[in-house]
Amino acid sequence: MALTGNLLIIVLVSVTRCLHSPMYFFLSQLSSCDIILTTAIIPNLLYITLKNGRPMTVIGCIAQLIFFSFSSTTECLLLTMMSYDRYVAVCKPLHYVTIMNVPFCLSLVVLSWILGILLTLIVTILISHLTFCNFKYIDHFFCDFAPLVQLSCSDNTVVRTVGYIISVPETVIEMVFIISTYICIFLAIHRISSTSGRQKAFSTCSSHLAVVCMYYGTLFAIYAVPAEEHSYRMNRIVSLMYTVVTPSLNPIIYSLRNREIKTAIIKLLKIQNILAM
Repeated sequence: MALTGNLLIIVLVSVTRCLHSPMYFFLSQLSSCDIILTTAIIPNLLYITLKNGRPMTVIGCIAQLIFFSFSSTTECLLLTMMSYDRYVAVCKPLHYVTIMNVPFCLSLVVLSWILGILLTLIVTILISHLTFCNFKYIDHFFCDFAPLVQLSCSDNTVVRTVGYIISVPETVIEMVFIISTYICIFLAIHRISSTSGRQKAFSTCSSHLAVVCMYYGTLFAIYAVPAEEHSYRMNRIVSLMYTVVTPSLNPIIYSLRNREIKTAIIKLLKIQNILAM
């Protein structure tokens, strides 16, 4: 479901002319992140479920951590860029085309991908220099940062400190920026006199807001709240939300709440039916 939905979004944005806009360009990049996250986590998760666990090499575990961290970090950055896009669309509609031009949008996307890989490499390179003991078990369904660092036999203080120094300010800055943009959006919507105008303005942001709340809500519940022994099981359950459920629901949320995407899907199905005949 996750792969089909996100691939469909990428194909629709690529082949449908009416979807060649900044919002859908960012959405296609978000779908690319979801595909990377899905392929890095879910196949191994299914194998673990069927075999009741599986052995993994240290290199394989670090590789999974790289793809997971890279995709999740980039997705957070893209969601932040999308909030700015919605802010310009609602609060500065007359200047939208001028501000959100093609070079600027490309720069935002490239910056998101580059920052995602750089921040990921800093932490994973430090982890790769740790010493890991044999016959250790990861009490999780994938190689997340905290469970993997706990397996180290060497001093992991530096790795934990660098991880917090990178992740906490990044997450806080992104959340403050997103909250600030939506405060401005809600104030702008409130100033619209007509009810239909308010509904139309809010409908352009509702899908993105739903995804942001779902994604950042689960991340905050896992990484911001201190984990205790009795909460490990709950953390694993919540982890399923942003590694399995969110990548599957993102295309559905954007499709059900977006008339242009539904129209593009119908057109694509009609073209396929004509070619099949």
